[in-house]
Amino acid sequence: MKISFVIPVFRNEGSIILTYDKLIQLIKTLDAAYEFIFVDDGSDDNSLNELMELHQNDENVKVLSFSRNFGQVAAVVAGLKQVTGDAVINMSADLQEPIELIADMVSKWKAGNEIVIGHRIDREDSFIANKASALFYSLMKYVNPKMPKGGFDFVLLDKKAVAVLNQIDERNRFFQGDILWMGFNVAFIPYNRLKRTIGKSQWTLSKKLKYFIDGLLNTSYIPIRLMSLLGIIFSILGFIYAFVIAYNRFINNTPFNGWAPIMILILIVGGLIMLMLGIIGEYVWRTYDETRKRPLYIIKDKFIKDETNN
Repeated sequence: MKISFVIPVFRNEGSIILTYDKLIQLIKTLDAAYEFIFVDDGSDDNSLNELMELHQNDENVKVLSFSRNFGQVAAVVAGLKQVTGDAVINMSADLQEPIELIADMVSKWKAGNEIVIGHRIDREDSFIANKASALFYSLMKYVNPKMPKGGFDFVLLDKKAVAVLNQIDERNRFFQGDILWMGFNVAFIPYNRLKRTIGKSQWTLSKKLKYFIDGLLNTSYIPIRLMSLLGIIFSILGFIYAFVIAYNRFINNTPFNGWAPIMILILIVGGLIMLMLGIIGEYVWRTYDETRKRPLYIIKDKFIKDETNN
């Protein structure tokens, strides 16, 4: 049995070696072969130097270094293409996930589950981060009912699931949705996300917002259906209102003075039109982005065993 660990790294100086040491201690209890695929996502701190130290001391540590920051999903995708293990565990390098949970994940995998998801039921984060996460995954649950309430990043994948994921060639991916979409047997393990003690989270509001849009548009037709539904509703209301105006004007001789009702209608309808155009624009951009066929990431350096490919 061989377990591969895919660990994206972006400004994780100080926590990388600690993460590695804790994982090595755990692996000894599992009696398994292992490999680490660390993907440096364009870090501008000392992260790459720490990764190179691990690579030099352990031939089972592989390091990929991006030319710039391409994002966490791109880093995970790049790492999955390098794995050779029977099972692959994707996790972060910030020590916020309970490493001891891996033993339970491996047990459930051996029991026949191709995917084992560690999902967050609580977070030792700030109040704003907790509320933003709860709102995000509550909305995502409408798009994908299988999505656990607290979301997930900590996941074990059988090599069969990894092979399917590696066949997906898309940009602007919603990785969690891709995992749930495959249809393999899934086991869920709840855990409390630990407080970050080293460094600062790089998961900014803009990145969260983009990931939410990717999740909403890439895994569901709900936005398009919602636009159609709103169009039908407002068309019906518009015809009814027009009939009421015409009836009262010609039958009851009721004048309709003032511009307030007209302005209200213009603002509401105009706002809806702009919103719908924005959603359509997002779909058009994604279609255009796919047709350009630019790579999802660029590997500047690859360090595998004693070989270096520049």
